[in-house]
Amino acid sequence: MAKEKSEAKLLQEKLMTKKKNAGLLLEEKEIKKCDKFCEAYKKFLDCAKTEREAVAESIKLAEERGFVEYRADMPLKTGDKIYYNNRCKSVIFAIIGSEPIENGVHVAAAHIDSPRLDLKQCPLYEDNELALFKTHYYGGIKKYHWVAIPLALHGVIIKEDGSSVTVNIGEDENDPVFFISDLLPHLAQEQMKRNLSDAIKGEELNVIIGSRPFKDDDISEKVKLNIMSLLNEKYGIIEDDFISAELELVPAYKAKDIGFDRSMIGAYGHDDRVCAYTAFKALLDCEKVNKTALVVLADKEETGSDGNTGLRSAYLKYFISDIAKSLGAKGRLVISNSQCLSADVNAAFDPTFPDVLEKRNAAFFNYGVVVTKFTGSRGKSGTSDASAEFVGRIRNMLDKNNVIWQTGELGKVDMGGGGTVAAYLANLNFDVIDVGVPVLSMHAPFEVVSKIDVFMTYRAFNVFFSE
Repeated sequence: MAKEKSEAKLLQEKLMTKKKNAGLLLEEKEIKKCDKFCEAYKKFLDCAKTEREAVAESIKLAEERGFVEYRADMPLKTGDKIYYNNRCKSVIFAIIGSEPIENGVHVAAAHIDSPRLDLKQCPLYEDNELALFKTHYYGGIKKYHWVAIPLALHGVIIKEDGSSVTVNIGEDENDPVFFISDLLPHLAQEQMKRNLSDAIKGEELNVIIGSRPFKDDDISEKVKLNIMSLLNEKYGIIEDDFISAELELVPAYKAKDIGFDRSMIGAYGHDDRVCAYTAFKALLDCEKVNKTALVVLADKEETGSDGNTGLRSAYLKYFISDIAKSLGAKGRLVISNSQCLSADVNAAFDPTFPDVLEKRNAAFFNYGVVVTKFTGSRGKSGTSDASAEFVGRIRNMLDKNNVIWQTGELGKVDMGGGGTVAAYLANLNFDVIDVGVPVLSMHAPFEVVSKIDVFMTYRAFNVFFSE
């Protein structure tokens, strides 16, 4: 006979928080559904390592599902699926809902840029018969992470005649890769006296790209000339074309399952393509929506969201105003009645480095999607800090739809912190809260997430759009 629960036990179950590892809550068939979802996500990661590639791949997938490019003053009706491509570096997808648009829209806003190394405008040089590229790192990185790993070169070159060349070298198994050297430990006594933040300096992130000389004794910089000859033969470019290029070095390895149980994914760019993909896929999978639903995949978050493709730009406001006008409403009114999930990652608790997170308020692997009321640093600097009413709305939405979720924050109060796009959306008068996936080794060239958390994040966005 089962033992009868005590009054205290019953009261505890009623009143106390009951968060559990989703691996204990989910049936095996549900866990397999998480794993299957993540196979498509891994493919997206491998073909969308830069913001330009993420825009191109997401538009391709959206067009396969009936989305068409939006034009100003295009007539719109319930069920229309549209997208707006902002300079090939950010994109908005929308499904027009059945409710009057003046009731507001539902927005999920993620970013598709990740920390990386950009080539300088005059990058190519020769030094002691090696050809190298000069770089400038993009976003918050630990510079020592980027040495002695295989790198791939992605981007676009605008030639002197205005034509465009797409570059993607290092991803195919038969491609060469590139490399930043480090000192051997036998000779690194002085280097190892440096502070960790200066173990590798910014101007030491020089990428080795060749070593064979052009066979002619009458010229200097023979190795550099040989590299330019190869580039000219393949792409038709000259050295001055680097001035009008956007070329990015990213890790050359593919997304991989992590662990004997294959419960995690290791890859470059989880921050923030894991939230970009889950939000985007959630919108694609909506058959119909009540409120008009938008997904914004933005650029420049890792450097402050400035520029005309970052979310401090007016393009989202203009887009909503344009579709509101097409539907007979005022854009200002639509935005003021709208709700937004700022789709961004949070730090997962790492048992190797427990001191930087306050355990009661940290996010954990396999505990589901993370709801983050505020970000910022120290005195909540740079955050929007969601209202109790909006937190209550999201909490209720997740609970009633059986989405496994948890709360989180980005480190102890005085430890540091960081921000997302939430504040810039709140400044437009959206109700906003951060929702996303917990990540280990965030901003490293190889980050790790839980497959269960990825799927629960997808489900959170899907029920948000479907309400």
